[in-house]
Amino acid sequence: METKPALDASRVQQFVGNAHGDLGRVKELLAQEPALINACWDWGGGDFETALGAAAHMGRRDIAEFLLGNGARLDLFAAAMLGKLDIVRAALEA
Repeated sequence: METKPALDASRVQQFVGNAHGDLGRVKELLAQEPALINACWDWGGGDFETALGAAAHMGRRDIAEFLLGNGARLDLFAAAMLGKLDIVRAALEA
């Protein structure tokens, strides 16, 4: 199995933090390091968050759509925020 180097922790924190509301900075950081797209930050106490999660819980559709368009993995919370009810219903039925 190929081992990849860890991403710089400060970049991950900046990327996820800015995904709460700064689309321009998110674009800049992702252009510098495309591997950030699905990176996850631990805010402490087991509170792990991706940039998509940050955008979703802040209702930032623009940021969420940008991230999804660049390969972010859709989760149930983002699907709900984006109104993708077919996905939410399927998860509830399962």
